[in-house]
Amino acid sequence: MGNRQPTSVELWDDACRHLVKRDRVMRKLIAQYADGCLQSPGDAFTTLARSIVGQQISVKAAQAVWDRLIALTSGPSSKLSPRAVLDLDAPQIRAAGLSARKVEYLCDLAEHFRSGAVRPSRWHDMDDEAIIEELVGIRGIGRWTAEMFLIFHLMRPNVLPLDDLGLIKGISLHYFSGEPVSRAEAREVGDAWAPYRSVATWYIWRSLDPMPVSY
Repeated sequence: MGNRQPTSVELWDDACRHLVKRDRVMRKLIAQYADGCLQSPGDAFTTLARSIVGQQISVKAAQAVWDRLIALTSGPSSKLSPRAVLDLDAPQIRAAGLSARKVEYLCDLAEHFRSGAVRPSRWHDMDDEAIIEELVGIRGIGRWTAEMFLIFHLMRPNVLPLDDLGLIKGISLHYFSGEPVSRAEAREVGDAWAPYRSVATWYIWRSLDPMPVSY
């Protein structure tokens, strides 16, 4: 076998076995939502664009906006290209349900990819924090969006997105009987999930919304 890297399915199975042993809440959620797992869509621009669309809105609302945006393009329904975005004008994109600021962010992201200022081929050899630092240099991409990219595109297994409202809500619900939680308290819960914090986060999201989260 040599140094063969585990597949995403193997990694997911390892993560679930680890979390079931370590955490009573995860034991319940993993049994309840055994019908899915995190799967990368395989396209860096699409993943980042979906993250921008999904900033600070619900999964359902984000999907509706995304569907309207994709309908404006002539490309495949599962993929958005930088060129497709740049071929649209701002009023068209806004009509899909994006704010003026999100339109600016989406167009700036597309220009970074079109110009070659962003080179996804390098990211696979960089550690999590280095990738986050590079991504937040793009207008409109903050730490939350960078962390979504690490989880959903690069399939990094140990990301804990403490700026995510759903994660904080889920930790409050499952670990603190619905009482408000601080970032420090949420981090303490998440640290117990290591080295599979991304997988545990996915199950927390799934417990709040029956539609599997994807970007």
